[in-house]
Amino acid sequence: MATNPKPPTPASPRPARPLDQVLGQNEHVEGLMAASAEDLAAVNQTLKDELASGNSGPGIEPALEKSEAAEDKVQEASERLSDMNQALKDEVRERSDLETELAAVKEQGEADRHASFHDLLTGLPNRSLFNDRLEHGLAQAHRHGWTLAVMFVDLDDFKSINDSYGHEAGDAVLQTIANRLRESTRTDDTVSRHGGDEFLYLLMEVKDEADLRVIAGKLIEAIQAPCDLMVAGQRIRRRVHASIGISLFPNHGDTAEALINRADGAMYEAKRNKLGYAFAT
Repeated sequence: MATNPKPPTPASPRPARPLDQVLGQNEHVEGLMAASAEDLAAVNQTLKDELASGNSGPGIEPALEKSEAAEDKVQEASERLSDMNQALKDEVRERSDLETELAAVKEQGEADRHASFHDLLTGLPNRSLFNDRLEHGLAQAHRHGWTLAVMFVDLDDFKSINDSYGHEAGDAVLQTIANRLRESTRTDDTVSRHGGDEFLYLLMEVKDEADLRVIAGKLIEAIQAPCDLMVAGQRIRRRVHASIGISLFPNHGDTAEALINRADGAMYEAKRNKLGYAFAT
């Protein structure tokens, strides 16, 4: 029994050739036509010379008329093609300008978007982006039964740096600490600047408190490494200490606000008792 043949698969459409490629081909044709017009003009001039000399046969004059008509048509076509190519050049230039403008707008848009979600001084995610990632992390933790943690990091003696050396030195310290925190962050985690000398650290898929104790200890060690400051042309080394409060989902809350508040409270407990870090209770 015969079967109906399958309809042929339609060929994929060819991508449109760039205008500058078309322009290049057209300019090549324009050059050929201009050369042809010149060749016809030379032939016609030869025929005219023969007619003027009186040595031509009876068919020369009709041939000359046809050749001159052909020359006029080739010349007219060459001029029209030249006009078309000029219009294409203008289009290519306009499109290039437009692409440049669009690229600049896109770049500015990306820069604006980055600025709206990142701290200008440290480049870390800001509160808005941190809260968004924390909300997303909580949704994942609810769905998969994960434990996640929030660490609230506060620099204990930062105010003395501002008071002693000025805000420029204080900004340099914040940038240094931010880089150290960033280098200590796992791929799926987020560290952000909460404001002033406070930072928040979101840790996804936490196994147990023992791991958090190790991480908190490493953060404190990284933070309190000496910071090199240039003050009035002099290099000064200062250490900054930190207090860290830690809250866990679901033990200490199931919302972003609750976890941040509980971690904040634990941080004050660690600061008050000089513990380095403390868990929410």
